[in-house]
Amino acid sequence: MMQIRPFVSFLAAYVLLGVFAEGQILRRVATIDLPGPGGQRFDYLTIDDEDQFLLSAHLGPGILYVIDMKTNKVVKAIPGVPGITGLEFVPETRKVYTSDWGEEKIGIVDLHSMTVVKRLATAAKPNGSTYAAPFQKVYVSNTLGKAVAVVDVVKDEIVKTIEFPSETGMPQYDSSARKVYVNLRNTNEIAEIDPATDTLLGKYPVDGCQFNHGMAVDSEHHRAFILCSGNRTFTVFALDTHKSIAHLPMPAGADVVKFDPGLSRIYVACSSGFISVFQAQDAEHYRKLEDFPVEKMVHSLAVDSTSHRVYAPEQQEKGQPVARMIVYESITSDRSKP
Repeated sequence: MMQIRPFVSFLAAYVLLGVFAEGQILRRVATIDLPGPGGQRFDYLTIDDEDQFLLSAHLGPGILYVIDMKTNKVVKAIPGVPGITGLEFVPETRKVYTSDWGEEKIGIVDLHSMTVVKRLATAAKPNGSTYAAPFQKVYVSNTLGKAVAVVDVVKDEIVKTIEFPSETGMPQYDSSARKVYVNLRNTNEIAEIDPATDTLLGKYPVDGCQFNHGMAVDSEHHRAFILCSGNRTFTVFALDTHKSIAHLPMPAGADVVKFDPGLSRIYVACSSGFISVFQAQDAEHYRKLEDFPVEKMVHSLAVDSTSHRVYAPEQQEKGQPVARMIVYESITSDRSKP
């Protein structure tokens, strides 16, 4: 027994280290090679639930990828979207509205023909976007233009530009409150917009947050999950009371945050080499589950709320240029449940 115990202890330690290395919350299950050039920046992703397509913006070469999530195959690489940052899918028309920083325009991509069918001139640096379905409007943040462009998806025209005294970060639509919220990252505030009239209803300080850019929304509980890159803080903000209710640390380089309502999990892509995973225990209590290690420069992701898989694009591996999408399975256990 004296000889067995050290071996058992070593084996137990090895297993524990192996679990940690693989991740306690995410498990890599697939790699999708992308046809664009390696080593160039990716940006936002979104999901077409009807077709089970993953839509991915490859900012560097100006390509929109359409990926079949059932087969993990690239359906189409759509060119002609220079400097694509944000993208928003509208299921009623099967169109994608792209934020094309390279030409300061909003591109409109028809998924029937897989081509760009229209371009709308907009203010400086079109970026993140959100769709208010009942109002048939897409809201596009113009970060450097200090504005939000409102696109009528029936007319495919910009019907209003809402200006702010701050650079704008990610906008999000709260489907329960039927309001649009947008980060004002220079003033550390959230602005509230009424999509029925496109009027500004108010601006609210996000206490404990510096330089708020990324945002996701839990509409059921009226909570915004805000990335405060100035002080590396993940902030939960109550949209109904306009108060910060939780602050948790996160790694450097946090950019994009996504919420999986089925698992009550929040995923944050951090370009310093992590996906931070947070758990909503209830509407008032939140905790970090893991800083899952990934390649550096991964600063965007998407979550399929049906399969609970997480998708994240990589532009490098160990410093070498690549262009690929990594697919992760979500791991559930008693430890991670609310």
